[in-house]
Amino acid sequence: MARRAAPHRGIDIHYGDSDVADGADARPSKTQLKQKSHELQDLGEALAALPEERLAGLEMSDALRDALVTWHRTKSHEGRRRQMQYVGKLMRGADEEALREAVAQATLGSAQAALALHEAERWRAELIADDDAMTRWLDAHPDTDTQQLRSLVRAARRDAAALPPEARQPKSFRELFQYIRPRLNP
Repeated sequence: MARRAAPHRGIDIHYGDSDVADGADARPSKTQLKQKSHELQDLGEALAALPEERLAGLEMSDALRDALVTWHRTKSHEGRRRQMQYVGKLMRGADEEALREAVAQATLGSAQAALALHEAERWRAELIADDDAMTRWLDAHPDTDTQQLRSLVRAARRDAAALPPEARQPKSFRELFQYIRPRLNP
């Protein structure tokens, strides 16, 4: 048996073990409710950070969509804070998983775009620096126009060999990059 003491009266109260366990699991604690509320408000902030064309494609209530648009229009710090609390309140009735998925897709999409950009930059640097990179590129991308790629690489190498930086022409670097980039993600 669990014992609880009433501190102001000095009386010991005995509860059965099952009584204490049943009462604790009946409903979430205030801390859990606050944590859930903060999570929904954070999700609302992530939604507000999405571009408007992404928000337009999401399925959500009109009230939530209007609240997000109002948040974008609000300029004062306190007004934005209060509006975000309202967005958090409206989020309680929204399909949380679908909205989380949309935010994750937007984040993942921008990360994938950045990764593809870095990959194209890496290939450009390798093609300019090493002749073996041309062979690796052609093995990985057999549909490449070899003559055009060799021409672009030659021009970029010629510009890279120009010693004074002001004499370099970034045009050939840019053209090589623009040729490589779309071929990495067909």
